[in-house]
Amino acid sequence: MDLFAATPLQLVEDAEGGIRYWPAFLGDGEATAWFHALSEGCDWQHQRRPMYDRVVDVPRLQAWYPLDAMPPGLPLAAMLARVQAAVPGRYNSAGLNLYRDGRDSVAMHNDKLHMLVPGQPIALLSLGAARRMNIRAKAGGRALGIDLEPGSLLVMSHASQVTHEHGIPKTARPVPPRMSVVFRARPDVPPRPPPPPASGGLRRTFTPAQGLRGGVSAPEENARHVAGASRGGMDAGLQAARLPRKAGTR
Repeated sequence: MDLFAATPLQLVEDAEGGIRYWPAFLGDGEATAWFHALSEGCDWQHQRRPMYDRVVDVPRLQAWYPLDAMPPGLPLAAMLARVQAAVPGRYNSAGLNLYRDGRDSVAMHNDKLHMLVPGQPIALLSLGAARRMNIRAKAGGRALGIDLEPGSLLVMSHASQVTHEHGIPKTARPVPPRMSVVFRARPDVPPRPPPPPASGGLRRTFTPAQGLRGGVSAPEENARHVAGASRGGMDAGLQAARLPRKAGTR
């Protein structure tokens, strides 16, 4: 057993556990198999949403499942059991995001507090290629950048959503697809995935790139960046980056 895999890196401290990161939570083979099963089996939705005076594409594909009605062909039950063993919580919802390439992203944000059960953790499993996540205190200052490795687990406390925000920035580098599977405790879980918005959501089927069939790997400069750095010191894998703050945003 890899003892390092069982020891999380503490990224943010708070009374509810803060933000913790397990770089090698899953084995490579298991992470690859789950990536392909979900990419081919999920009901991926391409959403559009209003922003200011126009309607824009959400720059990633999404899927949602209540955990009391998980499709039997997907590995969500096995994934939930692994997460529960490490970070127990009253999880009842799985939200999935598929970043098809470096153009897909999610802006800096915190999870909506009214859609979370207070005191319950948010557990995020990463599959596919590594992508950078930025984490920043809402009070301002420098952001922490961490490469979320395939098979890694990031856990954020409910309290951290009050004090911090996080996001996946776009990148010009060629990166293979990356997926996040996020388990949350919702106060009221809908019986089925939310329908596309009235502005015109599109259902999309995603086929993984052929190059991923033999195994998922991140670009060479990102591979095992955090996991390797953690054994010799966190500074090489956890980087501070100054992010611009837009007027009128948190």
